[in-house]
Amino acid sequence: MSQQRPTPAAPPPRTPASTYRLQLRPEFPFAAAEAAVPHLASLGVSHLHLSPVLEAAPGSTHGYDVTDHSRVRDELGGENGLRALSATARAHGLGLVLDIVPNHMAVPTPLRLNHPLWEVLREGPASPYARWFDIDWEAGGGQVVLPLLGGPADAHELRAEGGVLRHGELEFPLREGTAGLPLPELLAAQWYRPAWWREGTKALNYRRFFTISDLIGVRVEDPEVFTATHAKVLELVRDGVAQGLRIDHVDGLADPEQYLRRLRAAAGEHCWVVVEKILAREERLPSAWPVAGTTGYDALHRVDGVFADPEGATELAAQYVKFTGLPSWDGTAEAAAREVLTGDLSAELDTLERWSGPELAPAVRELLIAYPVYRPYPGESELPRSARERAARETGPAAVAAVRELLLRDPAFAARFAQTSAALRAKSLEDRAFYRYAPLLSATEVGGEPGRPAVAPAEFHAYCAELERDWPASGTVLSTHDTKRSADVRARISALSQAPEAMGRPEGADPHLAWTARQTALGLGPVPEAVPRLADALLKAVREAALRTSWTEPDADYEAAVPAYARTPLDLPPELAEAARANLLGMALLHLAMPGVPEVYQGAETEYRALVDPDNRRPAYFPAGELARLDGGAAAEGPAEEKLALTAALLRLRRDRPELFRGYTPVTAEGPAAEHLVAFTRGPGLLVAATRLSHRLAGAGGWRDTRLALPPGAWHPVPLTGGADAPTAPYSGPVPVAALLAGRPVGLWVRA
Repeated sequence: MSQQRPTPAAPPPRTPASTYRLQLRPEFPFAAAEAAVPHLASLGVSHLHLSPVLEAAPGSTHGYDVTDHSRVRDELGGENGLRALSATARAHGLGLVLDIVPNHMAVPTPLRLNHPLWEVLREGPASPYARWFDIDWEAGGGQVVLPLLGGPADAHELRAEGGVLRHGELEFPLREGTAGLPLPELLAAQWYRPAWWREGTKALNYRRFFTISDLIGVRVEDPEVFTATHAKVLELVRDGVAQGLRIDHVDGLADPEQYLRRLRAAAGEHCWVVVEKILAREERLPSAWPVAGTTGYDALHRVDGVFADPEGATELAAQYVKFTGLPSWDGTAEAAAREVLTGDLSAELDTLERWSGPELAPAVRELLIAYPVYRPYPGESELPRSARERAARETGPAAVAAVRELLLRDPAFAARFAQTSAALRAKSLEDRAFYRYAPLLSATEVGGEPGRPAVAPAEFHAYCAELERDWPASGTVLSTHDTKRSADVRARISALSQAPEAMGRPEGADPHLAWTARQTALGLGPVPEAVPRLADALLKAVREAALRTSWTEPDADYEAAVPAYARTPLDLPPELAEAARANLLGMALLHLAMPGVPEVYQGAETEYRALVDPDNRRPAYFPAGELARLDGGAAAEGPAEEKLALTAALLRLRRDRPELFRGYTPVTAEGPAAEHLVAFTRGPGLLVAATRLSHRLAGAGGWRDTRLALPPGAWHPVPLTGGADAPTAPYSGPVPVAALLAGRPVGLWVRA
C-alpha cells in the first residue's frame, strides 16, 4: 500500500473526494473526533461528516433533537471545540460537513431549553415565536395539546409554584396574570393543555417529526424563521469552519426547493450540499434543486442489489410466506400504510380530512395510502397514475379529481398533504413493513425494495452512468446511523440468496420472529456481545413490526420470550462465508469506485458488523494500528484487513488522483460466467472488476473460459491486500477473468 502523504497545508477541495461520518455524543465529543484526525487523514478521506452539532436535548446520543439553533452544543465541547476540530482537520488537509436539522426541534425536558416553544406556550398566538411552529390553534380549542404526561390522571397533580406549572420534573410556563387561579381555571387559562402521552395519536394539533410528539415541526419556509435557525450554521460556513452541509429529512419541509434555493443563496455556490432524500427505484431527484445530490440511499440499494441472487431471493420469499403464513410484500406494505395512517398518524389525517371536508376525506386517505413515492412537491400538477387508479377503485374517480383540484388551488393543504405523505411512507415502510417482511433481510434497508431486491448488472451500470451525467457529486453510502444492518452484515445475509437451503427451518413458537432471528444471527455472526446485541435488535424488530407487541401496546409475556431467540451465536458455513467475503469486498469496491462522493461510516473502513440503532451508534473503533501495519508492508490477514487495505487504496486514489474518477463506461465480459462479473472504467485509466454471486459461480464450475476485453492500453494492478504483491506484467487485450483476478473476488487496475 502507498504510504501516508506528508501533511498538507492546502485547504480541502470544494467538492469532497470522500466523506467519513462521525457520530458525536457526550462520550465522543469534538476533542475525540480531533484525536481521530491523523488516522482519517492517513486513510485518505477528504472531509469529516459530523452528526448535528447545535445545542440538543441533554444527553442526546444523536443530536437531531435540537433545542437552540444559535449555539454549538456544550456537551460536545462548544463552539471553541468545533473550531479547534476544524483547525486540526484543515492542518491535515480535511474539511468538515455539518449535518443540519431544518425540519424540527425538540420538545425537551426541561421545556424552557427550547426558548421559542417556551415563549409560544407562555404568550400564545401573539408571541413573536408563534410563526416558528405549525400549530392548529382552532383544532386544540385555542390551546397547544402537549402529550407529555404519563397517565390520564396526572393532570390533576399539576401545581403552580415558583412562577411555573409543575408535574414531577416537568415545568410549563404560566400565562401572565394566571398564577393565583384555582387549578381548573388556571389550566383552562393557559395557551397549552398538558395531556396524557397517548392523546398524541389523536388530539395532537402541532406538526411533528413522523410520529414523535417530542419533536415539533419548524416552519422554516418563513424567511424570518429560516434566518433565525440558520444564522449560526451559515456563520460557520462563512468562517470556513465547514465546507459542506447535509440536510436532514428534506421531505418534511413545506417547500423543499424554495428552502434549498434560500440556503444556496445564503451559503454560497462553493458549499457542498446534499439532501437526505429517499428515492423510490424509478424516482429521480428533482433536477431544479440547487444541490449536489442525495445522501446516497439510492446508491446503497443498487450496490446491495447487484449481490442479491434473483432466483434465490424468489425462493426465499416463497419459503417465508409458506413458513410464516404472512402476506406478500405488496400486501404487507399496503396493510402497514393503512394501519399507520389511521392509527399512529390519525392526528395528521384528521387535520387533512377537516381541511378537505367529509365528502373528500375517503379519497384523501386512499391517495395517501396509494402514493408510490415519498411525496409530491409544489408545482406538480398531476398525481401519479398508479395512485389515482388505486384510490379511484375505492372512492370513485370524481372524488379523486376533486382532491387533485384542492391540491392545486390550496397551497397550505398541498403542503400538509405532502408532509403527511412523507411521514407515512417512512413510518409504514421503513419502520413497519420492513420489519414484517423478512424473506431476505439485507433487502429491507432504507431506500430498498424488499419485493424486488435484485439489481441486474445492466441496471447498475445504467444507474451509475446516469449518476455521473446528472449528479456526479452526489453522496453515496453503504452504512449509516440509520441503516438497520451495516453493509457487512447485509453482505453475509445476502449470501443466503445464493443458497436458500441454508435458511433451514428456524425453530420457535413465532415463525416470523424465528426467521428474523436466524437471518440476523447469521448476519451478525459470533462477534463480541453477540447475544445481548441480537436480543436488543430483535426486541426492537418485534415492536416495530407491531404484529404481536408494539411500543405503545407492549405484550409483556410475549416480549419476555424474545431473548430466547438470541441465545446462540450463528456463523455461516464455510462455503457461504467465502461468498460473504466476496460480497463484502465487492460491495466496498463498487461503492468506493462508482460515481458520486462515497461516505465511510465510522469504523466501516474495516469489517464492521452492526445492527439497528443504538447498536450502530456505539463508540467507533478506528483501526489505526492495522492501517500502519499494512502501510509498513504487512499482508492483510482476513476479510477485515482486506477491506481496510482496499478502502485505503481507493480513498487515497480519490484524494491524490481525482482525474481517474471522471466518466463511467461499463466493460462487459464474454463467456459462460459473464453475468458474474461487474466491471467498468472511470476517467482516463481506472478499471474496476468485482465478482458477484460467487457461490453460484463456484457451483457452476468457476470462470472457465470467461474473458474480459480490456480497453486499449497496458493495465497495471493496484495492490488491494496490503504488503508487496508479486510483480505482474501489465494486462492488455482480452484476458481470461480467472487470470485477471488471480483467485481474488475483486480487482483494480490503472492504465499506464
